[in-house]
Amino acid sequence: MSDPKRDNLRVRARKAVLVGVYDPDDARPVDRRLDELKGLAKTAGVKVVGELTQSRPNPHPGLCLGTGKVQELTTLAKSTGCDLIVFDNNLSPAQGRNLEKETESIIVDRSELILDIFAGTARTHEAKLQVELAQLLYFKPRLKRLWTHLERIEGGIGSGRGPGEKQLETDRRLVEKRIAELKKKLTEIEGRREREADRRTELQTTVGMVGYTNAGKSTLTRALTGADVYVADKLFATLDTRTRRWTIPDFDTVLLSDTVGFVRDLPHHLVASFRSTLEEARRADLLLHVVDSSDAEAEQHIETVYEVLEEIGVPTDNMLLVLNKADAARANDRSILDGLVHDHPEAVVVSATEGEGLADLEEAVARRLAGGYVEAAVDTTPANGRLLSFLQEHADVHGEDWAEAGDRVTVRCRLSRRWADKLAHDADLLSGTSVLRLVPGGPERVEENAAAPLAAAG
Repeated sequence: MSDPKRDNLRVRARKAVLVGVYDPDDARPVDRRLDELKGLAKTAGVKVVGELTQSRPNPHPGLCLGTGKVQELTTLAKSTGCDLIVFDNNLSPAQGRNLEKETESIIVDRSELILDIFAGTARTHEAKLQVELAQLLYFKPRLKRLWTHLERIEGGIGSGRGPGEKQLETDRRLVEKRIAELKKKLTEIEGRREREADRRTELQTTVGMVGYTNAGKSTLTRALTGADVYVADKLFATLDTRTRRWTIPDFDTVLLSDTVGFVRDLPHHLVASFRSTLEEARRADLLLHVVDSSDAEAEQHIETVYEVLEEIGVPTDNMLLVLNKADAARANDRSILDGLVHDHPEAVVVSATEGEGLADLEEAVARRLAGGYVEAAVDTTPANGRLLSFLQEHADVHGEDWAEAGDRVTVRCRLSRRWADKLAHDADLLSGTSVLRLVPGGPERVEENAAAPLAAAG
């Protein structure tokens, strides 16, 4: 077919040949360079019937592959009877158009495959809007390739179109209008999400979880919180940020947010569309970077996560590396895990499925978060119910010391710096008969309160 039909293209249940063009200096073994694309194809429901790779310093400007390889690909496509050809590269509109003409097959690049996966995985209203926006931004410059079968429509009185206007131009205007609508809706959603995140971080300590897709974030969330979250052994199993309460023994209850996974060469439009989804990670008091320690490309995955976080403006200076799937790493190739531990000595080794290392992780998180806490003693009267209620809700109370007459009580507790500062400056909570004191050696002094001076203990 010289003009392959692409209307409402979905890759699911299709047979495909996978193709990749790689730099000769690519450190990955040649036989493993298509592994991630295979994983993406599996997630998309594609049956792989053939593979083809080429090493060249720069992709061919018009075809990505060299002309000889294009002929080889055409022969392979016909012999396997594939429905489409999937490239592990991001193709320009011209490259895609030329390849479809040469191979007489539908060409799908890496970005289009990922967008199709996201379209099939999106469940919430916000996720669907984000995916639709990313798809339209991707396909807008490719309309000519997608709808080459449409004929020129002649203009006329009452037609609403100018003389000789192409259907392509009408479609482009419709796409631009829909893009503007989606951006407006997502801006409103982002505003609401930011306000919710502000309220959440104001009320409680938050921990964000990021990582490469299929690193085991959802399994780890279930292991730590006991929450019934969706878990599947596939890429991009979930797209929406999910927040659960996580009670850390001998510390406090925090909010744990699991975010969408990342992947190499994530489409730029998709990253832009999902900025609001990652708002929880941007505002978290601590980030857990979860890594599949059994994957031979774990180091590259770590770098990819850092690159994506930098692109969307998430700070990475307060991050704890978590080496997950330790059981699989030891069973398959222990040297990968040993190398990661050697290169990242501060990392915590865990196995979410086996429960290994979870106590160590909780201790490490508590230690990191404790840097933002102060040990305090609050002296007040039993009649100050608002203050006592405040401490029960926002502080980790160690104990209470009552005066013999029962008219005074000292509450020994641990407070976040944020709440300690709020308490020190709240004249309604700290009445003239109440005093907030820091325990000697505490990490930081709180400013004096005008109504109740903050005194050093002892």
